[in-house]
Amino acid sequence: MSAIIGHRGAAKIAPENTLAGIRTAYDKGVQWVEIDVILLGDGELVIHHDRTLNRCTDGKGELLSLTLPEVRKVDAGVLFASFHGHQFKGEKIPTLREALNLIHSLDMGLNLEIKMHKHSPEELTTRVLDQLQGHPLVEDGKLIISSFDHDVLVICKEKKPEIPVGHLFEKLPANWLEQVKRVSAITVHSNQKLLMKSQAAEVIDAGYELYCYTVNSGKRAVELMSWGVSGVFTDDPETIKAALL
Repeated sequence: MSAIIGHRGAAKIAPENTLAGIRTAYDKGVQWVEIDVILLGDGELVIHHDRTLNRCTDGKGELLSLTLPEVRKVDAGVLFASFHGHQFKGEKIPTLREALNLIHSLDMGLNLEIKMHKHSPEELTTRVLDQLQGHPLVEDGKLIISSFDHDVLVICKEKKPEIPVGHLFEKLPANWLEQVKRVSAITVHSNQKLLMKSQAAEVIDAGYELYCYTVNSGKRAVELMSWGVSGVFTDDPETIKAALL
């Protein structure tokens, strides 16, 4: 991936996990973005982080109990617009396919996080992999799958070993290397707030690229890079770009 990865698009300056967020990240010079994919009650895949609609939209309810037509009725930009201007009002929750196609059209790279919210790991992961089958992002080597859920990554490597995976951790566990090796991950992703310099060195010395989330301080980004971290996920690409470049 790149040194600066737009977290959920560019979540500080555009509604998270939306097509507008992806376009905004692109406009700010971001080469890679991270977005979350989850499953609806009708089996459709959409880009969204939370279990419910409540935080990021003007709707309410659990995604697993909703259908795509129902989700399409909510506004994913109106709450953001109340703080950041009304240009995002009317923004919709995108499907996975819409996000994939936009990212490819912009010649960006994608870190796709498979988000677990009472889903069946097998059902959700299989549906995601089916949609990724033959997509240009995969063919061009510009997509990596990540997840906190170890079982999800096991399924990915069993069904689609050609798609690279990154193992997400909140706090790096003592057996992180064992878990990473089991799924043949090529990258390790860690919460920067809970990461120690010695742990970063351990990951890097073992031959893995290390990426940290969510870094919105330029000073912290510079510090992490001095440790040998390969990149940071950020809501604020402008600030991080100014600090690093």
